[in-house]
Amino acid sequence: MLARLSLRVRVFLFFAALGLGVVVAMGMGLALGYRRLGAPEVLPGFVQAGVVAGFVALLLVAWVWFLFDTHVAKPIDILSGALRARAHSDVTSEMDVAMARYLGDLAPAATAAARRLTETRSALAESVMRETQRLSQEKSRLETLLSDVPVGVLLVSGDHTLAFYNSQAVDLMAAGAAPGLDRRLFDYLREGPIRHAHDRLIATGDADAATDLLCTTTTGARALAARMRLTPGGQGAVPGYVLTLRDVTADLSAHARREALLAEVFDRVRRPAANLSTLMEVAPAGEPLPAAMDSALRQEVGALSQAVTELARRHDEGRIEGGGLTQARASDLADGLKARLEAEGVALATEAADILLRANGFEIISLLDGMALHLRQDIGADDLSVRIEEEDSGAMIRVSWSGGPVSISALDRWLEEPLDRLVPDIPCRSVLASHATELWPEPMAGGRQSLCLPIRQARRATARPKPVIRSVVYDFDLLSRARTDKVAETALDALTYVVFDTETTGLLPQQGDEIVQIAAVRIVNGRRVEGEVFDTLVNPRRSIPLSSTEVHGITEAMVADAPEVGEVLRRFHKFAEGAVLIAHNAPFDMQFLRRREADLGLAFDHPVLDTVLLSAVIYGQHETHSLDALTHRLGITIPEADRHTAIGDTVATADAFLKLMPMLQGRGLTLFGDVLTEVRKHGRLLKDLN
Repeated sequence: MLARLSLRVRVFLFFAALGLGVVVAMGMGLALGYRRLGAPEVLPGFVQAGVVAGFVALLLVAWVWFLFDTHVAKPIDILSGALRARAHSDVTSEMDVAMARYLGDLAPAATAAARRLTETRSALAESVMRETQRLSQEKSRLETLLSDVPVGVLLVSGDHTLAFYNSQAVDLMAAGAAPGLDRRLFDYLREGPIRHAHDRLIATGDADAATDLLCTTTTGARALAARMRLTPGGQGAVPGYVLTLRDVTADLSAHARREALLAEVFDRVRRPAANLSTLMEVAPAGEPLPAAMDSALRQEVGALSQAVTELARRHDEGRIEGGGLTQARASDLADGLKARLEAEGVALATEAADILLRANGFEIISLLDGMALHLRQDIGADDLSVRIEEEDSGAMIRVSWSGGPVSISALDRWLEEPLDRLVPDIPCRSVLASHATELWPEPMAGGRQSLCLPIRQARRATARPKPVIRSVVYDFDLLSRARTDKVAETALDALTYVVFDTETTGLLPQQGDEIVQIAAVRIVNGRRVEGEVFDTLVNPRRSIPLSSTEVHGITEAMVADAPEVGEVLRRFHKFAEGAVLIAHNAPFDMQFLRRREADLGLAFDHPVLDTVLLSAVIYGQHETHSLDALTHRLGITIPEADRHTAIGDTVATADAFLKLMPMLQGRGLTLFGDVLTEVRKHGRLLKDLN
């Protein structure tokens, strides 16, 4: 039991026992002396002498204890905390040896050991860095590759929690909140199809099996085509899986529109055709049609012609919207055509405006290549050139040459030939149909001839937008991590934490003060996840005192358009779901959350850790435990511009916790329950919220 007590408490108990022993010994000595004298008249003198001697002895023992505690026990406690910080948390600042000046050579020896540890660690780190540089480069290349693949990629554990996701997956699944590591996949995608596919693959017993499925986001806003493949699991563990996602919402919508258009075609053409058939059956053979019948016939023909024209226009528009057309730069099309013709021995001059065409680049190049070869071989065209220029809302591609004109019949014949030798079943004319356009000959000034190919949609090329930062977020250890429902029995580094901080209008929530800013970061598997951040201003629906603005810099104008407290706390509750909450001086921040529970119908009943109390566990209650003091001891720098901002203090608190965690583990506090037991010993500093 004594081993669990701190050094200073044990020293105090030792001196308390010593003082008690001295008093008892003096009392027994005086009692024996009085008994030998056997003179009752001296009893008051013996009692008075005993009280005075006992009081003096206790004062002497207390004075010696105070000196010993101040100059020995307390410095040893501080020295042990400083050594633990350097042993477990990579703190490199010099230790203050002045406070341990009465410990002889202990403080200089500890300083020398810490310096040697730092030098050894630096040398080891440099060696490891050299040895792992190649692996880091390969890791970076892999991350870059996975961040730029055109589909969403997820790596999911056997219990359906995320261990990896790329930026495309974020874009596809985001529904009010971006995905996060160690979160359940079913927070973002509908559960049924995924569970069925997973069970189906496990039932096959084939490690290489894969299956296709169609799933939707939880909001139903997007339909996603997915492919699932199992990943190896541990001994007896349920295997996880890789899930690739592609948004097919637009494809399904386009298919539905095409089916609706086709049904409308049959409906609108069938009725006039039936009417015409009836009229022709009753029309007198070889005689002029009656006026009424002639009028009805003309009306039906007109309706049929109008329906066909309108439906054809809508069909062409649908082809432009879908059909694999992408943005192609005019200069790239011209250069690609020139390269193909030069490979076939035909020179080509090019001129292209700086525009982007909505077209299938391969098809356009193949079509123009075939036309140019026919011009050269069939009519002896010379001095071939291509010009791509903007025209109205589209573009015009002109292939011109010196020589004779090309006839319409010859052009029709060329268009019936295969588009490319690689696709012999597709005629050149199909390119015109897929782009809803035509190709025709046209004479030019100066005796030159040309073929004109209009492209219906084009736009001017503008300055390249700022690149979107693409990233991948992962922690593969999550795939094999054992889980327990009992938080108290869970290892510290196996828990998910949400570290948060608030800025408020004041210090008294019970008197109406409100949150004006809240920020949070997630710690998963012992590391802070860079991309998973919650940070927002809050409209408190009340004035912000100038004294508060001077602290955090938030004015009423800054929060005028911000969301209200209720909306923000609902989002924060979702962000913190399933996590342990961490804050510096947590009772202050938590009372702003818990006072809203009844209004929101939510409970902020998460387990809570307070870095004030964790600091007291490591450094003792005699130290200052403000955020500035704690970060200074741990070698963490808070930029001046970020101090007293919610996100700045949150990041500092998270980094402090990550450095405190190995120090706690070094003291044998490896489980969450062990830490809570130790924290509660410092309850006079702050109330425990668990």
